[in-house]
Amino acid sequence: MTDFRSGRRLAGLAAALLLAGCASFSGIEPQAQMRTSAAAAEPASSNVPAVSPQWWREFGDPQLDALIEEALRGNPSLGVAQARLRRAQAVTETANAARMPQVNGSLDVTRQLYTENGLYPPPLAGSVNDSGTLQLNASWELDFFDKNKAALEAALGAARAAQADVDAARVVLAANVTRSYFQLVRVKEQLAVAQRTLEQRGQQLQLVRQRVGAGLDTNLELRQSEGALPETRQQVEALQEQGQAARNALAALVGKPDVPELAAVPAIKAIPASTSLPALPVDLLARRADVAAARWRVEAAGEDIKNAKAQFYPNINLVGFLGLSTIGLGRLIDMGSLQYGFGPAIRLPIFDSGRLRANLKGKTADLDAAIESYNGAVLEAVHEAADAVGSLQSLEKQRKEQRDAEQAAEGAYQIAVQRYQAGLGTYLNVLAAETTVLNQRRLGVDLAARVLDSRVALYRALGGGYSADATVAAH
Repeated sequence: MTDFRSGRRLAGLAAALLLAGCASFSGIEPQAQMRTSAAAAEPASSNVPAVSPQWWREFGDPQLDALIEEALRGNPSLGVAQARLRRAQAVTETANAARMPQVNGSLDVTRQLYTENGLYPPPLAGSVNDSGTLQLNASWELDFFDKNKAALEAALGAARAAQADVDAARVVLAANVTRSYFQLVRVKEQLAVAQRTLEQRGQQLQLVRQRVGAGLDTNLELRQSEGALPETRQQVEALQEQGQAARNALAALVGKPDVPELAAVPAIKAIPASTSLPALPVDLLARRADVAAARWRVEAAGEDIKNAKAQFYPNINLVGFLGLSTIGLGRLIDMGSLQYGFGPAIRLPIFDSGRLRANLKGKTADLDAAIESYNGAVLEAVHEAADAVGSLQSLEKQRKEQRDAEQAAEGAYQIAVQRYQAGLGTYLNVLAAETTVLNQRRLGVDLAARVLDSRVALYRALGGGYSADATVAAH
């Protein structure tokens, strides 16, 4: 009867300790709410095709293909993202190992003076002797409250986010290389316009000199014609400077100085620039690596909260040891030195001065931050895609109007030159007509370059060929 009562007391004490140890985490909840694609409020089409993972090949330029492949092999920014991925994968392996049994071995050898007034009897008391322990220790945490499982899921979420970051870095790098390459193309075309203008103004100077020699014009017209040449040569030099700067930027992205000269890049008309993407796809957010990374970080932060809550509960382990222990090393490996033990071990928090609640508050704040980062990524994704689609649609209309305006300006310029040659018009009329033509030619190059740039922006905005399913399957 006494043993029964003692057992009840021990059980009651254990229950009291269990309840005392389970500190409350009430009142600590996340505040942020995740947005969805419905927040886009943009026209959508489920028929929009997926972007190819090597979308830059659609421009049909092997030189551009080679530059991007070179950049993807050795760019430092991409290397940093890949290093972070390896780090996250290592953390995942560590978290997974915590769920498994742990076994370690130990060997302790000590030379000790034993007290004369202690537990040890003579002749050991007061003597100096060696003692040794050779032992295996094992432990296995029984994850009743899913603490280790949550830690593993959090690590997996962080690893998936890191992988998505690598994919996003690849898309951004390919887009930046392509845009820098097309900047070279734009400068080449603008340089061609400037050189054509220089040649044209040289011909005008010869005409003016002939008319001045014939007494049909004055030195005023001659000086006006001569002054136009240095201005055009300065424009040529400025464009050469822009071309070198563009080559330097491209070389930095590719990671080597051997990038194409201006003369080696194709003409802008030789690059396909048409697109037929009228609206945003309904699965836009699933195609964006940066949005996927933000979503994985939200899930990882949610698992961190589960882990923080599980720490309020008892920690239950199975522990055991098996080994040899003796005083005097000569009998260490005798069977009489054998010792072993096993049993459960329970650890539970009773009073921690608010440490666990503070940790949970911090993890909850991390989740709120991750959610707001995700919301920002969603809004930015929709904004970028809508801008790219809108720009392409508008640029097509602008280019049509510009082509008509350039054709009219070219016609007006030819008439002004003919009238000047016939003595029916002034040289000022020629200059005015030529300025209009020059502006239209420059505008035509800029609009064509903007079409290419906007198309690259659209490829990037639509995910650059990213596929979450393919990424998960590959890893």
